[in-house]
Amino acid sequence: MPNLLQRVIKSMETIAPISLSESAWDNTGLLIEAPFPRPMASKVLLTIDLDQHVLDEAISDPQVGVIVSYHPPIFRPFKRLTMEDKTQKLALKCIASGISVYSPHTALDNCVGGINDWLARGLGPGRTVAINPISNPPQAQEGSGSGRMHVLDHPISLQVLVQQVKKYLGLKHVRVAKTQAHATKLITSIAICAGSGGSVLDNVQADVYLTGEMTHHTVLKAVASETSVILTEHTNSERGYLSNVLQPRLLSLLKVDLGLDVESDINVDVICSKLDKDPIEIE
Repeated sequence: MPNLLQRVIKSMETIAPISLSESAWDNTGLLIEAPFPRPMASKVLLTIDLDQHVLDEAISDPQVGVIVSYHPPIFRPFKRLTMEDKTQKLALKCIASGISVYSPHTALDNCVGGINDWLARGLGPGRTVAINPISNPPQAQEGSGSGRMHVLDHPISLQVLVQQVKKYLGLKHVRVAKTQAHATKLITSIAICAGSGGSVLDNVQADVYLTGEMTHHTVLKAVASETSVILTEHTNSERGYLSNVLQPRLLSLLKVDLGLDVESDINVDVICSKLDKDPIEIE
């Protein structure tokens, strides 16, 4: 029978095929394969960022055998592995603890039913298409690609849109750059990119850009082009997807792969980190 890691890789490939990732610069897929997996491993821990606190959380639970870290904790090649370097230390502690690490990152942004589609669903009924569609996508991934353009069935004010975003993401505050026109003009089109959206959204024509973060000058350029901007902070645009979508879907696929009833709680579980959070707080 395939081990936990093999089943996670198979299930994640169904959810977000690695071929959809931005392979020219991203680092996705299996990043750390523990040579001696934990003997009691039956849990998968989901996190946006794998830092020392989240890793300690995983290590403290002997049933956690795989971490699915949305952001890849390893981005650049290593020439050596020492405990002095923080990234290398994380990798070494994972290996020593028998925990493997998988990162879907931009594959999970670009896939059908991924983070960008999830963000679009929180904005109200409308039509959603990829800003940059992928040509020849894998089976069941027609319509995948980077970014999303969401056109509302019923236009709303910028103020209402901001409140909807805050409620959907569970946030008390977002940053907003408003055009003068949107003091009265209703919003119809929203260009979406989870995380850092400057490169995907730049020069896209829309009433509003919705992303996690954007450089000062990119925001100025957008406002000058009569596009308002909503910034949630980077990981706040991503984190809710883990508990709302990825956790139940991955668990369901893992149970199907085991031949278990979807409602069964035997042998496998998927949990979200309780310590993973955006590093930026508004005080």
